Order: sequence, then C-alpha cells, then structure tokens
Amino acid sequence: MKKINLFITLFLALSVSSCEDYYDTHNDPVTYGETYFNADLSTDKACYSPGEVVHFTLKEKLDGNAKVRYSHLGKIIAEEALTSNAWSWTAPAEDYKGYMVDIYEAVDGKETIHQSIAVDVSSSWTKFPRYGFLSSYGELSESMIENNINNLNRYHINGIQFYDWMYDHHRPLAGTAQQPDVTWPDLVGRTNYLSTVKGYINAAHNKGMKAMFYNLAFGALKNAASDGVKEEWYIFKDKNHSEKDNHHLDPPFRSSIYLTNPANAEWQNYLAARNKDVYEVFGFDGFHIDQLGNRGTVYDYNGNVVELDNTYSTFITAMANANPGKHLVMNAVSQYGQQKSIAKSEVDFLYTEVWDESKSFEQLAHVITDNYAYSEGKKQTILAAYMNYARSGNSGFINTPGVLLANAVIFSFGGAHLELGEHYLANEYFPNSNLQMKAEVKKALMHYYDFLVAYQNLLRDGGDFFAANVASTDGKLSFAGWPASQGSVAVTGKRFANKEVIHLINFSNANSMEWRDTNGTQKEPELVSDVAIKITTVKPVTKVWLASPDINGGAHRELSFNQSGNDVTITLPSLKYWDMVVLEY
Repeated sequence: MKKINLFITLFLALSVSSCEDYYDTHNDPVTYGETYFNADLSTDKACYSPGEVVHFTLKEKLDGNAKVRYSHLGKIIAEEALTSNAWSWTAPAEDYKGYMVDIYEAVDGKETIHQSIAVDVSSSWTKFPRYGFLSSYGELSESMIENNINNLNRYHINGIQFYDWMYDHHRPLAGTAQQPDVTWPDLVGRTNYLSTVKGYINAAHNKGMKAMFYNLAFGALKNAASDGVKEEWYIFKDKNHSEKDNHHLDPPFRSSIYLTNPANAEWQNYLAARNKDVYEVFGFDGFHIDQLGNRGTVYDYNGNVVELDNTYSTFITAMANANPGKHLVMNAVSQYGQQKSIAKSEVDFLYTEVWDESKSFEQLAHVITDNYAYSEGKKQTILAAYMNYARSGNSGFINTPGVLLANAVIFSFGGAHLELGEHYLANEYFPNSNLQMKAEVKKALMHYYDFLVAYQNLLRDGGDFFAANVASTDGKLSFAGWPASQGSVAVTGKRFANKEVIHLINFSNANSMEWRDTNGTQKEPELVSDVAIKITTVKPVTKVWLASPDINGGAHRELSFNQSGNDVTITLPSLKYWDMVVLEY
C-alpha cells in the first residue's frame, strides 16, 4: 500500500472490469480486436523440478522440416525433429537453471526461428521468484479460473499474491475453520466466494505456482473489539492513547483500517492464530505481509514511541514460528523497514513498492542493488512498480514503450516486476483494471518473461556489476555508461568467472528518464540494424553471442568478432529496446 494515502475512490471501485474483459471473452469488438492474444507455444507448468518431464503444446503444427532446440546460456544441449504439435522433454538434473527452447527451420543454409519459450528448472520458487496477482473472487466458473491461471503460466509466473481475498484484516477467515462461510464481503463490499479462492489455489498449484495470501501486518477494522482485539495492542497518534493511528477510508469501504503494534506479542499471537485458521481452510503456501510506510511519530498504549521500521523483524519471526514451513514476504513501501528489519528476517525474498522517492531509472535500479546488499546477496527482489500511474483513473491502454524500458532495467539488474494478474497492474488498488494491454504488449511481455527465465543464471544468479566500456565504431548510436542518460544507449556490465555480460538499453529516443511513464507518453525507440561496436575487455575472448527479448523471442545467436589487444569489435544485428551481449573467455 502507498505510504501516505491510497488512491482508492468510489470511481475506481466501480470502474473495475471483470476478469472476462481482460481475457478477451467479452463482446466489445473494438477492444477485443485490439487486445486479443493467444500464445502459439506453451508449457504445462511455470517451473519444474530437476528431472521432471516438460510438456509442450504448439497451437498449430508447422509444415516443413522444423526442429526443436534446447539451449542453456548460449550452448545447445539437445535437438530433435518436430513431429507433432505436442511433445515432451525431460528437464536436466541440475537445479536452478534456465533454458531456452526454440523451434527453427533451416532452408538453403538460412535459419528461421518460428517460436520460442523458456523453461525454469528450480526446486524452489524463491530462488527466481516471478510474482503475479489476483484481485477479484466473485462467482467464477472453473473455465474462467483456468484461463486466468493459464495466462499467468505462459509468463512463467511462479507465485501469486491473493490481494483483498480476505474478510476483515484482523479476522481474514470468514466463519470458522470448522465451518467457513461460502461467501463474504471484502473491505469495499464486493462478494468473495470460497469456491473461487479455493479454485484459484488449486489451479495455481497444478501449474507449479505458489499461492500467497495478502494481509496487513497491523490492520484491524472498527468491529475488532468484538473479535477479541484489545485496546492495548494499537498504536496511537498521541501519548495518551486517545486517537488510534488509522488509514481513513470513506464509504463504500466498510471501515477505516486501525493500526496495531506489530511488535506487540499479544497481537502477534492473535494474528498467528487467525492465520492458522486460514491455513486449515485454504491451501495457501504463505503470507504476503503488507504495511503502510512511514507513519511519522506514533506511540504504544503506554505512551512509548514505536519505531515501526524496527518492529517488523519480530513480527516476521513470530509468523514464521507460528506456521513453520510457510513462505513469508513483506512489502517495504518506499524501502521503509527494508534495511533495518525486513531484509535479514525470515522472508524468502524482498519486495519493494516503489514510489516517488525513486523516480528515475537510476533510482529504480538502486532499489534492486540496495536490496541485494541489505540481504548480503542472498535474496531476490520483486518490485511493485505501477506504470502509467496518472492514467490509471481512466480507461485506456498501457503504453508499450514505457513498460518495456522499465522491464529492461528491472530485469537486467536482477529484479522482477509485479505487473501481471487478471489485468495489467497500474495502481496500488489491485482491482483497478482501467488500463488494458493491447496484443502487442502482451506478446512483447511474453518474450521478456521468456528472456528473464531463459537467462536467469546471468540476470539473477551472482556475478559482479562493473563499468563496461562500449563505443560506437560506425556512429549509428551513442553509448554511455550507467546511469542511463537521455539520448544514449545505456551500458551495464556483469562479470562472471568465465564470461562478461553486457546489457545495452536504448534510451536514444526517450522523452523522459522517469521509469513510471506516468502519463503513458514514453516514445518507442527506433529500430537500428547492423550496429558496429567496440567492447573493451581484459582477457582473450573465445566466443561472443547475443540474445534479446526483441529478437527471435530471445533465442541466442552467435556473433563473429575480432579482437585486437583489449578491444573486441562486433556488429549487433539490431537494437530496439534491449540487447544482451555475452563475451566468453
């Protein structure tokens, strides 16, 4: 949640479209034509255990002599003829690896790549988390639930945040563990269905995804006293406990949210018991913990100052001890509490809701690298980063260039982006579905998520960032080291034991260096072909290859090169948004 005040209004609550709108099953011919997209190639799961069988489905069988090729970091590990539109492959036994699978055909010595898809072989989702969301739990058919989860599966989403699924914040389960209610109102009064929540969890599990239930660390509604919440558990705006700190909400919301003290042991025990009820009814895999950012000076019941950013570690520990084996993630709103108490706690990865304290692409990347440092290099980062935010109060479409440039930065620095659910996420009130995705951005994001998975061992698995030196030798583009500068191609480098990875992100035509593209006006970069560049390196190079989510679905391509001293010269086939060049020693 936003640190000061949620942008939640009655208009937004009433403007939420159904899941059907997002999944292109409604009858509006204009919207349907613009947003319709059905991926040609898919897998049966979002991630796989080592040695597990991967099942592929191609929408239509290709004519000719097409072949299927399996590769890992630019090295082909297997190849076979494509004889059917459905086939299987046994994943290698090594854990935590990403693979690219492409279907290609060679005619007269020229290769054409028809389709591509990535495969994540990881025994735990927290090694390379890719987080999606759900936000609407009305009476949905089994087929609609399956369609929504299948869509997230194609983007390899391996964990889902169930936003506003619950009843009251202090009592998330409606009814009892022995007799749960079949329906209940959420905070804004929408009717949630037990069958829908359970259906989503089961469908997610069938795809290898984890289901995380959302709730605040310290939320209680106006009726909390009748449910056993004590006055002494709250935090207050004054030393005399006369005014509870609260997040004010007007009707149609059922109540404002009053804040308890996360470090209060009795509150921890109370909420842990309520969570146990949740786990007894639903097959949730863990608790996604939310907060409200910096609340200023607040006090406990006895008049002592409560430093909220220091309270979260004890709260997380209490949740971990109460329900061992369940996953925990906590939102650090604008990084509040991240360094002091969240990063080194029992959370499985780090999650930051990014606001205006981090406006630029440089600052956005800093959030990821800071989180890596705070966790001593042990935990991955998910960013809740809302694109086209100023436009989210009205219906329209998400702006493709803004989304792809933001994701190029997030992914190249090792993060992932919370943005995909029943609709695109452009607002902190997750049910807001005003901005839809056109087919072009759906397809582009599919390639970007394939890229994130296929090359996760370069993007999110170690390595050391360094200031790579790249220069133009033909004058087609201007290159500049990170931080990104408007009018240039930003260059970042990451060094491994036997290779260097060079990321080239194209801001040549950018009209803003603020990642949010809040008004949806970021310009599309021009495609530039046959770009001659020189890369400075320190070792003899044995192989150079390139991969880009903008080219052939992310499939790698080996490049010819010349090395003279420390200079390696190559020609990029093209550059649109983002190219990754790999030099092997």
